Amino acid sequence: MSHFAEIDKDGNVLRVVVGSDNDKNEGYDWLVENLGGNWVKTSYNTIAGEHKLGGTPLRKNFAGVGYKYDKDRDAFLPPKPYENWTLNETTCTWDAPVTKPESNLEDGEFYEWDVDKNDWVKIKRR
Repeated sequence: MSHFAEIDKDGNVLRVVVGSDNDKNEGYDWLVENLGGNWVKTSYNTIAGEHKLGGTPLRKNFAGVGYKYDKDRDAFLPPKPYENWTLNETTCTWDAPVTKPESNLEDGEFYEWDVDKNDWVKIKRR
């Protein structure tokens, strides 16, 4: 099985569906013939430019509604979370202007972005 993202003329992902996967492109052909639109294959196992099962990554990130397909990079870009974050060209994900501290899973320390402080702040989860 393969996943395909329907994109509009501006590259915005409208939906992601599962289709047949074989050498004959039957899944892609079925989508075009029955649903119309413009479809781009995406990989459920690709995150930040890496295939989590060791395979070949496809288009940097698994597509999702709200993502954008960048034809020049041949990559799906997630929505930009904050105005001052920058695109990481290697992973095609967004980097904060301040490096996120490591979370300590043993004592429950986690961090979230604070827009007002323009920094990561520690939160405690239970």
